[in-house]
Amino acid sequence: MTASVLIYDGECPLCRTARDWVLEKSPSGSVEALACQSPERKQRFPNMEETQCMEAMQLVLPDGHILSGEKALPNLLALLKGWRWLASLLNWPLVRNVSPIIYRLIAKNRIALSILVSKKGEGDHSCSDDDACSIDDSSRNSN
Repeated sequence: MTASVLIYDGECPLCRTARDWVLEKSPSGSVEALACQSPERKQRFPNMEETQCMEAMQLVLPDGHILSGEKALPNLLALLKGWRWLASLLNWPLVRNVSPIIYRLIAKNRIALSILVSKKGEGDHSCSDDDACSIDDSSRNSN
């Protein structure tokens, strides 16, 4: 199975915390994470402008289709254990109409909102020097 690739702002503490949460909740091999600024992202996705992935997270699906920002959230949540219900909720018409506004508000203020995110331990993921991340299956809980 080819993994979906989450591309995020690697300099944003809130974004890194979200990345960690996604990697923790995703089944092994279903999600890979790359920082927008990483050389690997630039090499693997050369047509993706840095401004594009700095404005909003990007989710590259296994078929190559790219979803941006609030449009990526339902697909991303559908991949995570215990969060498919929220993916369904985000597709309801009223929520779908409001979610772009909420997403843009959070994205614009993500650095300021980062102070609300407490830094926990490094978790069960590992990130290389270029911020490519994966989960260590040996330390994953089987809950």
